[in-house]
Amino acid sequence: MNFQPTVKPVPKMMEAFEHPAGSVAVGKAGGATAFSGKLLHIHIAPSASYEMEELLEAECVAGRGIIGDRYYDGAGTYSPKPDVREVTLIEQEALDALSRNDPPLQEGPIMLEPRDHRRNLTVIGVPLNHLVGRRFKVGEVILRGGRLNFPCKYLEELLGKPVFLPLYNRSGLNCGIERGGIIRPGDTIELIES
Repeated sequence: MNFQPTVKPVPKMMEAFEHPAGSVAVGKAGGATAFSGKLLHIHIAPSASYEMEELLEAECVAGRGIIGDRYYDGAGTYSPKPDVREVTLIEQEALDALSRNDPPLQEGPIMLEPRDHRRNLTVIGVPLNHLVGRRFKVGEVILRGGRLNFPCKYLEELLGKPVFLPLYNRSGLNCGIERGGIIRPGDTIELIES
């Protein structure tokens, strides 16, 4: 009997600056430029709906994602739809606002742990909405901001919490990886002037 290992095809990713949002923003000046943020947490999940696992370091591969993550392997919920999702980020400030019920878009505060939001990287001091169409560094890795991430009803179902409306317009940033490498919590995040 010949055993043939299953070979997964490389997932179809859209280059970040080719996404409609990224392609418009890449040539425009403006946005926040004078910031220095920090990487707080790294999370991956091996497959759709699996619990997120926290890492103390991760290897990012250009054009692909974080090794071991569901989107790197094409096993994410939205993998069949080509998009920019090699790495996803969310601001700790958005999570803090939810915990204060700020703005009051739900019945009360919603507490989310960093593993709950299902983004790969939790950052602080980084204005993610300003990084569409921009290049920036996380440690030694260079990312390209492709589009803002939007919450989905799927996330609400997984968490059993009403996060759709309170996370609207602050649900993070989907990025492509321009230059891969190793990232670790504590790494500095800064804009790269083009």
